[in-house]
Parts: sequence; C-alpha cells; structure tokens
Amino acid sequence: MTSEKKYAPFKTLKIPAQVTCLAAGGAGQLLVGSDDGSVRIYDLSTFKVVKAIRDLASVSSIVWHSQSGCLWLASGRSVIAFTMSTDKLILTVSDAHHKLDVGSEDNDAVNEVRVGDQAAFCLDSGVVGVINLCNNEVRRMRNGHDSVCGSVRFVPNRLGELVSGGYDSALLHFDVLQGKLLSRDDLRPMDSSSGLAMSPPFILSLDISSTGVLAAGTADGRIYVGTSGERLGGAGGARQNRRRKWEGLRSDGRILVEVARGPVIALAFTSPREFLTCTLLGSVTSHQICGSTGNGGLTARSVWNRSVEDIFKVNAMVVCGNLLVLGGFQKDGTGIIELWEERGINATDTSTTANEQ
Repeated sequence: MTSEKKYAPFKTLKIPAQVTCLAAGGAGQLLVGSDDGSVRIYDLSTFKVVKAIRDLASVSSIVWHSQSGCLWLASGRSVIAFTMSTDKLILTVSDAHHKLDVGSEDNDAVNEVRVGDQAAFCLDSGVVGVINLCNNEVRRMRNGHDSVCGSVRFVPNRLGELVSGGYDSALLHFDVLQGKLLSRDDLRPMDSSSGLAMSPPFILSLDISSTGVLAAGTADGRIYVGTSGERLGGAGGARQNRRRKWEGLRSDGRILVEVARGPVIALAFTSPREFLTCTLLGSVTSHQICGSTGNGGLTARSVWNRSVEDIFKVNAMVVCGNLLVLGGFQKDGTGIIELWEERGINATDTSTTANEQ
C-alpha cells in the first residue's frame, strides 16, 4: 500500500547558532543541539525552551534515554549524560551525571551516540565502541572503519549487536559482547556514464526498522536497503527469531537506489517498511520498500516529496510523533528549525516563525 504519511511545514524556530542534531525527548519535548556547544529543550505544546545546557564543545549527537531519565550527548571527544530531574533551568558540564572522554585525542570527535542497555558511540578515527551503563566501562570493537565513522545503531531486539556506517563506504556489523566483526558490506562508487566526477559512497545516515530492515543514505545520493535481517510474522518469523545473528548485510536481500543528486544526510523509519530521507539541500522524500528478499523483486519506491522552505542547508531530521522536525542553518550561518506536521493531502498550509536571541 502507498504510504499516507505526508507532512507540511507549519512553524519555524530561529536560534543564534546552526543546528547540528535533533532528537525526540521525553513527555512531548524536542532536543536541539548546536555547534556553539549549547542544547535547547523545547516543549512541543508551546514551542518554548524549558531547559538548556551551555558551555560545551560543539554538540554532534543527542538522544533521550527514558529508562534512566537521562539526556545523552556527544560533544567534542566526550560522551556526556545529564539527568533532567533537576530544577535548574540552565545546566553546564559541571552538572553532568556522567562525562566520559572516549576519543583518543582532542580532535578525535564523537559523531553519534545511541543508548539501549548500553551506550554505543563512533568516532572520527573510525572507532566503534560501547559504554557499560552500570560501571561506565568503555570497550572498543576490535575492528573499525578506515575513515570517519558517522553512524551507529543497535539492532532492534538484538541489543548485543550493532551496525555502523563510515566514510570508508562500509557497513560493519558487530557482536558487542565479544567486540568482534560479524559481517560487513562495502559499497562501490556509482558508474557515471556522463563522465562527471561523482562523490564517493560515504555513508552519511543510517537507521534500522523495528523489524530489522536497514536503510542507509550515501554522499552520492543513493539509499542502501538491506532486508535479509527482517523479522516476519507467523511461522517464518519464528524461524528467523531463532537465527544466531542478524543477517541484514547479506547481498541477496539488498538494493542500492539513486534517489537524489546530492548527499542523503538524514534518514528515519516511520514504519517497518517505510522511511524518510532528507538531502543536504532539504529535499525530503518518503520511500516504501516493496517485494520480497531473494526473489529479485525487491524495490524501494518514492511515494512523496517536499522541500524545506527556509533552511539553506539541513544537518538533522527527526520524527516526533506526528511531527517531522528538520534543523540546519540559514545563509547567514544562524540556526533554524522547521516543524512539519502530518496532514491529509488537501490540508491548507499555514506557518509561523519564532525568533530566539
């Protein structure tokens, strides 16, 4: 079936510094990280800032962990956790619940952090690692990427396994407990019949659906879809759940599709076989995965597209309930956030803009 999820812009928020990362927070909140080392926490019912964190290094990733009530973020070479139960409205690093320097050098920045039973992180040096939330022990995987690693995800329902994507055009699949590499897939550059130089297939964005389907966005405008690790219902699903490991990088269940003329910098699943992508210049597209693994009929088709209105370049995208949020910067370098809401195809667009100094 064709996806019915369509979004339309309805509100714009402006902040002094460019938006570098976004995440859904607890209790209807939006988390916004910036390159000036600040974090803003918005109440999505009022679109007002209710708490902030300041005086950090540039914030590259942010995530809310509901089980612990902590906000985790990547800032410089550190992974930092803040508890939100405090009455303080403005926090600094001195208020952090945990602060762990995981980069080996000052310029070895953390690019993404994700939290499940453990916290996973990835670094500019290509290292992929995890943090034990009980004792803060840091463990690095035995293998890593040959270049920058920008994305990391736990495999749903298999929190002992994670996947990373890097600027070496590789997807790596790890056993967290043993720290070893289980599988990998290397993307080849796209053939160019026009003779024009194409961007390498750096992996810039990555997500895994609740049923184990992987999708990734590349710098050369393609999406990678891997379905061999998908869990299906009924007897087939029961057989798949007994597999020793996730098999999402197998070649018989993957496709590569060109969807844009620019980098696909953000990607997010909205249902088990539907996901959104966004390019650097703000073209947002909804994709639907069709067909079965291994029979040659697997496809990913675009079902809806719309472009940002006020963002010059997009750095981040997140789905918060019925809202789609995009963040980046304007031509003058200041930060901007566009909020889109899920609407019917005939809905009338209205929009408002708010400024924060």
